[in-house]
Amino acid sequence: MNDRVRLTVRNGIADVRLNRADKMNALDPDMFKAIAAAGARLKQDASVRVVVISGEGRAFCAGLDVERIIATTEGRSILPFIDLTKRTHGITNFAQHIIWLWRELPVPVIAAVHGVAFGGGFQLALGADLRYVAPGTKLSIVEAKWGLVPDMAGTQLMRHLAREDVVRELTYTARVFSAEEALAYGFATRLEADPLAAAMATSQEIAERSPDAIRAIKRLLNEAVTCDAAAGLAMETEEQRNLLGSPNQIEAVRANLENRAPNFVDPRI
Repeated sequence: MNDRVRLTVRNGIADVRLNRADKMNALDPDMFKAIAAAGARLKQDASVRVVVISGEGRAFCAGLDVERIIATTEGRSILPFIDLTKRTHGITNFAQHIIWLWRELPVPVIAAVHGVAFGGGFQLALGADLRYVAPGTKLSIVEAKWGLVPDMAGTQLMRHLAREDVVRELTYTARVFSAEEALAYGFATRLEADPLAAAMATSQEIAERSPDAIRAIKRLLNEAVTCDAAAGLAMETEEQRNLLGSPNQIEAVRANLENRAPNFVDPRI
């Protein structure tokens, strides 16, 4: 990991901060690599129970650093450091991976969004489970302005959050929209004057729950997006069967009955 991302883990909460404030945390090659490295580290850390991702300075993320990333040759834009055709991380290429990895992490992810979230920055927020957005934040699916499409998993994430016609209108026009509109459309979970503080408070609540149950819930909800009812119901049953009588489930019951904080054991990777 390089200095583009700061990552700390304390009491089961991972604090991930985009750290390029002078450029409004715009995505350059080093930022891409740092985000991917942070995701890889978190995936292997069994002590992590929830992740908060935010941006330093005036903005969450202004999107691609056009000057550094997009090279134009004979009218065609390319990403010189990424071969977009290669599925380098399962079903994703590297650009998609830095968004999709937050969906694939086994624990909940909360994005604390302020200032601006444009293009790739907007898609980065979409990769989180929850999005707390500050009033006054400006958001945009900006790619059409540059003659491009949202290709960092955005099309697959947006369609589960907002109505199809809303997604189409915003994507076709690249219109800048407000935090209040984002909430109405379904892109924001809540509006918060201090989204980072709110995200940390929610993270603390999640971290106090059984990590086995939280991971199972995320698996169920991820699968529910695409599976049919029969498969989803069967998966519910399987997850519950594995949880019932397990050490952390028994500890959750005892802690509630004894009116004390639970002492959970971290899951095995």
